[in-house]
Amino acid sequence: MTRAVVFAYHNVGVRCLKVLLAHGVDVALVVTHTDHPDERIWFDSVAATAADYGIPTIAPENPNAPEELQRLRDLAPDFLFSFYYRRMLMPELLAIAPRGALNMHGSLLPKYRGRVPINWAIIRGETETGATLHYMVAKPDAGDIVGQTAVPILLDDTAREVLDKVTVAAELTLHRVLPALIAGNAPRIAQNLRQGSYFSGRKPEDGRIDWTGSAVGVHNLVRAVAPPYPGAFTTVAGQPARILRTRVIAANAIRIPEPFLELVDGRLIARCAGGGALQVLTLEIAGEIVDPAQLAAQLDSGPWRLGA
Repeated sequence: MTRAVVFAYHNVGVRCLKVLLAHGVDVALVVTHTDHPDERIWFDSVAATAADYGIPTIAPENPNAPEELQRLRDLAPDFLFSFYYRRMLMPELLAIAPRGALNMHGSLLPKYRGRVPINWAIIRGETETGATLHYMVAKPDAGDIVGQTAVPILLDDTAREVLDKVTVAAELTLHRVLPALIAGNAPRIAQNLRQGSYFSGRKPEDGRIDWTGSAVGVHNLVRAVAPPYPGAFTTVAGQPARILRTRVIAANAIRIPEPFLELVDGRLIARCAGGGALQVLTLEIAGEIVDPAQLAAQLDSGPWRLGA
């Protein structure tokens, strides 16, 4: 029987762990994370899934510590798998599994190597992304590709909606290639890293809306950081606000001197200085969702200036 140690977190971790078990892999240990008290936990629990199957679970602060490396050596796994695990695994750890260490990444590598690839793909206006299973090497997300599955990014898809698709893509990819991986004849396709780029993580501050850009650009940011992520933020007539859902209604490049929000036929319309217009479908002022009539009652009849 093939033995594996699995490093996993989030929905992708849950689904891919279940794929391994369905294919008869002996998962000797699951390595996961302790949920951070300041983080909103909206995704499924790898630890709970492992417990349901009676699999031992640990959540070390440093998976590369000498005692953790020895723990893994004692288990003698054939493979190591990483499914949305958040810490880097060092070469000494990767070398423990004689048949290889593989990671599931949430993009179509070599595009969008690095952190939060789904959010970055939406921000940059991509119409397609996916999941890629690849061998892990010292350089992040740079090893040979074993399989990948593409999914569409629709015009109004949020990051959560795309993540749901990528989770299915990850499950399908692993299910499809795992028999060949176990048999020792899975493909290995070298990446051309010049065809992609590396992206770093994002902070809540990165959700500030730049109204000097285009309506399409603002819409992409809004949907890339929409809840359960922190949300895109700005000011409306000087009041702190979050814009949580939008729709592009004009994508022209006609620039205007100042961005503003106005009430048109009962709809909130944002005019971007860089061109184009958005319908604001969900607006939050001072922590409360407000509709167009409430906004007019709270502030004035508009139009209202957007941003600082």
